Order: sequence, then C-alpha cells, then structure tokens
Amino acid sequence: MTTILKRTYSYYFLLPAALIYIAIFLVPTLMSFFFSLTRWSLIEWKFIGLENFITFFEEPSLRIGFKNTLLYAVITCVLKVVLGLLLGVFLTSKIRTKGYLRSVIFFPTLVSTIAVGLAFSMMMHPTQGLINTTLAKLGIAGPDWLGNPDLALISVALVDVWKGVGFATVIYIAGILSIPEEYYEALQIDGGGALHKFWNIIVPLSRPATNSVIILSFIGGLRSFDLVWAMTKGGPGFSTDLIASIIYKQYQGGFYGLATAGNVILFLVVTLLAFPLYMYLNRKEAEL
Repeated sequence: MTTILKRTYSYYFLLPAALIYIAIFLVPTLMSFFFSLTRWSLIEWKFIGLENFITFFEEPSLRIGFKNTLLYAVITCVLKVVLGLLLGVFLTSKIRTKGYLRSVIFFPTLVSTIAVGLAFSMMMHPTQGLINTTLAKLGIAGPDWLGNPDLALISVALVDVWKGVGFATVIYIAGILSIPEEYYEALQIDGGGALHKFWNIIVPLSRPATNSVIILSFIGGLRSFDLVWAMTKGGPGFSTDLIASIIYKQYQGGFYGLATAGNVILFLVVTLLAFPLYMYLNRKEAEL
C-alpha cells in the first residue's frame, strides 16, 4: 500500500507539466483539426468537411511550395551537419581562443530571425548591398541574390545556415567532448594521424550528436517561414514560396479555414517525413 501511495505521489509532480502540455499543445492541435473542416471567422463557423483540403491541394503554387520546402530543408540540414561537425572539431582542438570563437559562432543563433532576414536582404541588394559592393571592388560582378529565381532560394538557405550553424556546433562540441580519451590514446599508440582520428573516432562516436542535428535541422527547414518572409515574401514569383508562406498568404486573404487546413497538412508532412527519418537514424545508431 505504501509503495502504491509513493508511486501515486510521484505522479503528482508531473501534473503541472501535463496541464501546460494539454492547454498549450494538445487542445490547440485538436482545435486545428476541427477548424480545418470548417469555414470560419472570428465570430462564426460552418462545417464544410474536406472542402478546405481539396481547395488547398488545388492551389497553383502548392507543387512549387512542396518542392521548395523539401529542397530548402535538405540544403540547410546538410550544410549545418557538415559545417557544424567541422567547426565542432576545430573548436575542441588545442587553440587558445576557442572560448571566444565559440561565443562568436553561437551569437547569430541569439539574434532575431526577422532582424537577420532584413539585414541580409539589404546586404544582398544587387547594386547597393554590401556583398555586391565588395565583389565589385574585387572586379567581380555580383548576381542579384534575391531577385534571380534560380538563386533566391539558395541565398535564403545560406542565410539560414549562417544563423543556425552555431546551435549545431554546440551540439557537436558536447558530443565530441563526451568521447573518452582512451580512444585517442589507443589511436596514438597505433600511429594514427589527425585524419584517422577524425574518420575513425570522431565521426562514428559523435553519431548521437549528428542524429540530433539532422532531425532538428530537417524539421526546422520544413517548418521555416519567418526568414523567407522577411527576405523575399516568397518571391520573385513563387521561387521561394514554402508551404508555410503559402499558408500565411491564405491567412492574409481571410481564408482562415483554408489556412488551418494547410497547417494540418504541414503538420502531417513534417510527421510523415521526420518520424521515419528519426526511426532510421536511431536504428543505425543502435547497430554501431
């Protein structure tokens, strides 16, 4: 009896967190699923079934939005993994200023995404921006970074990487520092060099950090909105439109039910893509 009481007593400590989770996440999620089946405004609603979903999938820019979203997520994810790992290795090496450099690398993560987007949109101006002005002094004709449909999405993705690579680097630093020194000592006895240390010890043993960076970066890329909207608003044309920006445009137009259906679709897309990836990475990690 005493054991049951102790076990029940311990569950009470979970109650505040459970109530917050229900109020902030579970209830709004269920309401979104319901209102996606309605035509609603702030004062009234009408049940219309799957009509919003049908209309949303008939959106002309949706196919471009899906392609851009997946491409954006892959580009940002791959670059954050590669650059985060390399910076993590560099910032765990024996350099005197690594504490200062770590803070410099992490600083962009703390800056407002909207502020970063506005700053880089000015820096990437084709004639007056800092980037092209600097290139012109070197005798290089800079492109229209955000006005060229072929470059705009990649340009925004690179800014996303600049802002988010610091967080990936911190995860890698934690993962690399957790590797036992015995592995390095054994490699040194065997006569291995820096390249062997990187490929045979750091890369495989920092796999948990890599998995975390992949999942967080990929989900963040799929859900990205604020940076794209601050820099291009989905333009030129539909070249940088993501699913989230298409949804926002529906909200702007007053199609609240349609936009809610889009949010549900985005939720399902993220779940269907991220969950299998998470399971695959965990299975690969368990095989090591």
